[in-house]
Amino acid sequence: MAITAAQVKELRDITGQSMMDCKNALIENDGNVEKAIELLRKKGMAVMEKRSERANNEGRIISKSKNDGKIAILSTLCCETDFTAKNDNFGAVAEKMANALLDSATTPADIDALAALPCEGRTIGDLVNDLVSQTGEKTTIGQFARYELTGPGLIYTYIHHNGKVATMIKINAENEAAATNPATKTMASDIALHITAMNPKGVNRNEISETEVEKEREIAKEQVKGKPANIIDNIVKGKIDKWFGEIILLEQPFVKDDKMTVQQLVDQTSKAAGGKLEVETFVRIQLG
Repeated sequence: MAITAAQVKELRDITGQSMMDCKNALIENDGNVEKAIELLRKKGMAVMEKRSERANNEGRIISKSKNDGKIAILSTLCCETDFTAKNDNFGAVAEKMANALLDSATTPADIDALAALPCEGRTIGDLVNDLVSQTGEKTTIGQFARYELTGPGLIYTYIHHNGKVATMIKINAENEAAATNPATKTMASDIALHITAMNPKGVNRNEISETEVEKEREIAKEQVKGKPANIIDNIVKGKIDKWFGEIILLEQPFVKDDKMTVQQLVDQTSKAAGGKLEVETFVRIQLG
């Protein structure tokens, strides 16, 4: 029988396994979800029928870098309890996954691609499935990111002391001297701390979808109903600018000195470092 995408999604929601594994299990069992779950369990890929109902808000976030910091990664392995997260076997798999991501020739397109990376003659997905069998807990690959510098710059990673929040930021520099200036590293550290605390949505306005902007604009228009027509546009623009100032990294007040924006911090550091600095991108990862 033909297997639908909805059936595959249902099985994936229950088991947490890859789309391809779920599809193959359903094909082998003529679309019978219960039998497909049984098959996955026998393969060590599912240990409970309603695993999707369990929250896996614990785990480990790992950062690694190589080539003098030109390549860096953050990766997350998630589980249900802090007890399992602190388990040596769990930690070993988390480390192997991080190493595989770091050594990958390219950044995996998604979680399934990361799970397919080879490791010790098997795949990362195989190692995660082994953990499921060992612990009886829902264990999944979480958020991950891999940055690589192609010119002068700096990649800085920060994991908060609670181990549940991490940030990685990529900064481009006009020249190598600016990239290696101590002021640049201090700035990167400060911005990483800022991102961890303030959780911006993007580096600049271009990273926010027009759909989201238009939604916010409609809300602003609703709020100023009844105002004189000749001032409505200016009021709405002011509200949108204020909203951007709350969610855009470079426009946010710097968390350590709210008298300046993050962009002003970057400009100030560029002068001190002897070359223009630019925040290209960042990622903020959080367990739970």
